[in-house]
Amino acid sequence: MTADGAAETSLPPMAECVVIGGGVIGVSCAFRLAEAGVGVLLLERGGLGGGSTAKAAGGIRSSFTRRVNVELGLRGLAAYSAFSRDFGVEIDFRRDGYLYLITDPADIPAIGQCAELQREYGVRSHLLDPAEAKGVFPLLDTDGVVAALWSPEDAKATPDAVVQGYAKAARACGAVLRTGVEVTGIERDGDALTGVVTTAGFVRTGAVVCAAGAWSGRIGELAGLDLPVRPFRRQVVFTGPVPGLPDSVPLTIELPSTFYCHREGPGLAMSFSEDDGFPGFATHFEAGEWLPRLAELAGRRIPAVLDAGIRTAWAGLYETTPDRNQIIGESVLLSRFIYATGFSGHGFQMGPAAGELVRDLYLGRRPPVDIAELDVRRFGAADTAPAEHHIV
Repeated sequence: MTADGAAETSLPPMAECVVIGGGVIGVSCAFRLAEAGVGVLLLERGGLGGGSTAKAAGGIRSSFTRRVNVELGLRGLAAYSAFSRDFGVEIDFRRDGYLYLITDPADIPAIGQCAELQREYGVRSHLLDPAEAKGVFPLLDTDGVVAALWSPEDAKATPDAVVQGYAKAARACGAVLRTGVEVTGIERDGDALTGVVTTAGFVRTGAVVCAAGAWSGRIGELAGLDLPVRPFRRQVVFTGPVPGLPDSVPLTIELPSTFYCHREGPGLAMSFSEDDGFPGFATHFEAGEWLPRLAELAGRRIPAVLDAGIRTAWAGLYETTPDRNQIIGESVLLSRFIYATGFSGHGFQMGPAAGELVRDLYLGRRPPVDIAELDVRRFGAADTAPAEHHIV
């Protein structure tokens, strides 16, 4: 900040590595790179954590169907459980668990296999019957629920506090973080990066990390690359106080409706994933047909919420790829263009792992997790297979 409180926008003439994006992925990458001795400049067109991170639910889980995601989720859980100790910032880390409600008997075998995979990594996920699920979350109406997957060690934390913790640590390691600066061009000489053009001037650099979330497709275009990340609106409602709400409420997701809820103060945050429709950057809340559908889902599953009323509501953006899984890797078409984006709702929980992976990609080290399947080149085929299941 300057003496008059304005954001500092002056840029150094050059940087070893420019990180584009100041959400949790970007600040995690900036910290890990700077910690390893890399000269880092992070650029964020708004405020730190002001994009999708600001409206993240804050869930942190290991309950995924793919090995790579289980491993990344576990790294997130480990990092966040020690975050207040390691970074000196309180992030309200709570292991309230994740509870998946299964309403279609045909889904039970696949969810059971999901639990088996997680247990291979030491995750204590297991199937519950409806009565046991109600024991975990007493306000549930389990009518129509045939089983549930319970992952008690999954957790929740405060995204903004995490962003500020990483940002402070990155600065302490020498990283320069600039907000209010938009990248408007990426210059290259053949297949080599030469610099970035911004609203505050040109910065010479030989390496870029794209961590721009929902805006990553645009950054890819500036570099002459195709990053298939598209923004889709997601809406959330926050209720007033819910009678009888327990202190510990698992992040609860009903399948296949995707209705979910978690505790937010004395009430609940609630949502469900509507059809994607058309991609776009609109973030205005629009009740339309969505709110009555949410009320129907919520009232059926948690009847007490109908007496709570709506305190507030907002809309944010998911950064979505065709298979709902992130893309992490280094371009084979443009030297030293590294990308960590497209997390499709999983960015906050995978932020710690993303920083480590990008650091290792930059330094030419073997990453701690095999991420070959997350390379953007998997979308080279004309037809992309859909995601296996909501719990990707």
